[in-house]
Amino acid sequence: MTEGRSYDAIVYGATGFTGRLVAEHMLATYGVGRDVRWAMAGRSKAKLETIREEIGAPETLPLMVADASNPASLASMARAAKVIITTVGPYQLYGEPLVGACVDAGTDYVDLCGEPAWMAAMIAKYDARAKASGARIVFSCGFDSIPFDLGVTFLQDQAKDRLGAPLQRVRGRVRKMKGGFSGGTIASLMATLESSKRDPSIVKTLADPFALTPGFKGPAQPSGEKIEHDSIAGQWAAPFIMATINTKNVHRTNHLLGRAWGADFVYDEMMLTGDGVGGQKRAKTTARQGAIQNALLGFPPTRALLRQFALPKPGQGPSKEERESGFYDVLFTGETKDGRAMRGAVKGDKDPGYASTSKMISESALCLARDVGRDETAGGVWTPGAALGAKLIARLEANAGLRFALEN
Repeated sequence: MTEGRSYDAIVYGATGFTGRLVAEHMLATYGVGRDVRWAMAGRSKAKLETIREEIGAPETLPLMVADASNPASLASMARAAKVIITTVGPYQLYGEPLVGACVDAGTDYVDLCGEPAWMAAMIAKYDARAKASGARIVFSCGFDSIPFDLGVTFLQDQAKDRLGAPLQRVRGRVRKMKGGFSGGTIASLMATLESSKRDPSIVKTLADPFALTPGFKGPAQPSGEKIEHDSIAGQWAAPFIMATINTKNVHRTNHLLGRAWGADFVYDEMMLTGDGVGGQKRAKTTARQGAIQNALLGFPPTRALLRQFALPKPGQGPSKEERESGFYDVLFTGETKDGRAMRGAVKGDKDPGYASTSKMISESALCLARDVGRDETAGGVWTPGAALGAKLIARLEANAGLRFALEN
């Protein structure tokens, strides 16, 4: 359906901080005018020209003007590409017009969304339409939630190959991480909090681990909201801020795969803080800091102050040195129903919120455009794990600095 289009991928939002990093990865990895046909898009032609010059791209790199407030421009952009890469968030504020344009055009779509209430609404509104048009809409193609969604998918595939059965219980545990969350992620969090004030049903969606699996409710899941000693990891564990979105995506992946991991699958995520008394103290401190942060973000006057002074804004981010020195290491442990165990890890060699995220979304887009046919993944609203699976893992290991491996 998308054969013969001008571009394999268009980077929408290329003048923003993360969008520029996506363009830099595309340029460094695939060049211009070689095998991959791609373009940059944004609201301002002049700003796009400046970015093109600053990243060292030739003038032959195509530019396209598109704006969320101009439906015709989004429709034109969607018809020109096999897949649209969008870094323009918060998606609950700016995302739906592009989703609709891609669905109407039968064009694939990838984003960095970590906004589960908006995602649930988009699934309800567009999944059937995307199935009809052939558009493959894939949310959460950055740090939320690829290392976690694909980490569980990887471990489950290994379990079925080596143990002959899926893992009924899996734990995701962040062992190490250096690097902050992006200004876009923070803006999305604050937009969600503000939306929940207007619509109390959003709070229920955020609390429901099966909010993205319409028509299916699995067993009770661990809350991950209190510190605990993880006997398998041998360390204390504290709440992990990204768990709210990641766990929902993991359950949706299982749902989209026909509940291949079982209708009784249980999954949670936490952050490891070390063993002994020191680890327990760090877990308590981490939990306390998270509770204070959530309380501050939930108080309107404080949100205004944080927005003005303390938090990175969309379009802002760390220096190249800070991005290059970042990393993350996530442990996954699991057991089959009969108690056989398996463990693995996903590691990234750059900071999670920017450098690694920009590579992950780029490779997700090209995996859709180049590697995964519609006979494998048909139209609909997907997760990276269910839509792209092992083929995306191969791309991430080859081009994005991620490693997926079993551990003893």
